[in-house]
Amino acid sequence: MMQAHEKLISAVDHVVEGPEVWTQRLSKSKWGERIPHIQRSPDGTDLWVVDGRNFWLSEIAQVGAVMADRMDSPTRWEDVPDASYVAAARLKAMDQDGVDCAVLYPTVAGFSGETFGALADPHLELACVQAYNDWLIEEWASASDRFVPQCIVPVSPIDAAVAEIKRAVGKGHRGVVFPAVPMQLRDVPHINSLDYDPIWAACQELEVPVCFHAGSSQLQFPPAPTLSPAMAAALRAVTRPASAVFDFVNILFSRILLRFPSLRVIFAESSIGWGTFLLEYADHQYEQDHCGYELKPSEMFRRQCYLTAWYDPVKGNARHIGANNIMWATKFPRANSSWPDSRAFIDKCFTGMSEEARSQILWGNAARLYKIKLE
Repeated sequence: MMQAHEKLISAVDHVVEGPEVWTQRLSKSKWGERIPHIQRSPDGTDLWVVDGRNFWLSEIAQVGAVMADRMDSPTRWEDVPDASYVAAARLKAMDQDGVDCAVLYPTVAGFSGETFGALADPHLELACVQAYNDWLIEEWASASDRFVPQCIVPVSPIDAAVAEIKRAVGKGHRGVVFPAVPMQLRDVPHINSLDYDPIWAACQELEVPVCFHAGSSQLQFPPAPTLSPAMAAALRAVTRPASAVFDFVNILFSRILLRFPSLRVIFAESSIGWGTFLLEYADHQYEQDHCGYELKPSEMFRRQCYLTAWYDPVKGNARHIGANNIMWATKFPRANSSWPDSRAFIDKCFTGMSEEARSQILWGNAARLYKIKLE
């Protein structure tokens, strides 16, 4: 049984950006209505407007864990629970769930910053990115060292991305969140292109991981219009981790890990159940097709990569994936979060695990990766 004092770092949690994040940080005289902002529609519901693109709040603010009914989504900003966007309220929610630290990912900006990556104007993209990164430091990281901030970056031009990584890490960000398939967002090179090497080099040099969040690409099955909202949400929740399969396999065959042997890569919200199969299959195909890389895919993975889990039975999967390559998450405040019962989930999922492996997955790997010091 998990003891109340056992350490826990949630490797994937989300912040919901408030209405003022960009309106207070971007010049109204320069950007006008192109600034990301909330707008009320004639039917009384709210939507985010980002440079003319509309995103319904009910689809953006996926905060089911803290709604009275987990299947509900807020349609007006005033209905969004404080724990989603207020640091002090989040700390109370973490205390309730026994979470020591939370690694933060964006929401309105896109799980991997893809909302801004799709902007055609690179100057507006950079302004939006920097506003988010500054807000996360000023409103969250400065409020408590229990929050682990990660920056988003522009997908183009590359020199702007590198400069923002250096600026953001200098301000306290500990990870770099990047779209796994940037070429789906606008006309930029394939993710495997050497054009991106300065980004990987900067992350390697600064010793911060690159984080690819599942679901940031378009490699997902669209729900049928006949599905109920609850069933559509369930379909998206199940297929989102599956979409990480494409990101995962591509990185293993891309040679990025070979060119940057100290780079660390996280596949956030990936789950681990399919990891055993893919590592075995990738090695098989590597040998069958005589790929001739210096390392097999599984060897590159174990040296440099991490999967994240929140519900999977761990023992069998960890035997093949490696306890050093798994991190645990609560996924707060998503509807399929384990909050506020994460301790019970962990007791069930870690049955038969050694204390050493259990500690590695629950907090040790994340603490080492993000340089977190726990008392």
